[in-house]
Amino acid sequence: MRVVIAGAGSVGRSIARELLLHEHEVTLVDRQPSAMRIAQVAEADWLLADACELPTLRQVRADECDVMVAATGDDKANLVISLLAKTEFGVPRTVARVNNPKNEWMFDGAWGVDVAVSTPRIMTAMVEEAVAVGDLVRIFTFHQSKADILELTLPEDSPLAGVRVGQISWPADTVLAAIVRDARPIAPSADDTLEGRDELLIVTGRDADEAALEHLLTRGPASS
Repeated sequence: MRVVIAGAGSVGRSIARELLLHEHEVTLVDRQPSAMRIAQVAEADWLLADACELPTLRQVRADECDVMVAATGDDKANLVISLLAKTEFGVPRTVARVNNPKNEWMFDGAWGVDVAVSTPRIMTAMVEEAVAVGDLVRIFTFHQSKADILELTLPEDSPLAGVRVGQISWPADTVLAAIVRDARPIAPSADDTLEGRDELLIVTGRDADEAALEHLLTRGPASS
């Protein structure tokens, strides 16, 4: 896979290193000479230029890349890069960094953004996930489908503890995707029994009834 990353700061370099480990082809672009820390990601191609300009995107052959990552510290620049990549070069997938959560509403298809990643929101979710037991925590929202990944750690006295997965009637557009028990992920089957301290990873669609899900997780399955 060929990936162009606009923004060679700590975020961009971290993404590049991960992609290179998986043997993808990576180009890093930044307009700041101070960001040209080439030795830190020597396997990547580097370009000192402004990714908001069409000649720069032509130079990195944006029309041949599979993914454009707009990872600068400037939300306006990330939107412009995503829009140009999508409309001018037909890049199949654009991923944009949201620096200010107040701007998140703009990061959608109208601006050419396929996936928006808000670092503050993810960090908040990770904090909540680490300390919350018995509460639903929204880990991630898929920008296009509006589907959510939710996490809940079952309390020891949860009404779902000891209940088989097949006995639970999940709300519409709701799927139990995984159970994490003692740091071991389990693909849930109907015969698996939930236990206190299990982490449940749940995927909900845009029309899912989150209130019904919370009621189920709090009160347990209805008696037949």
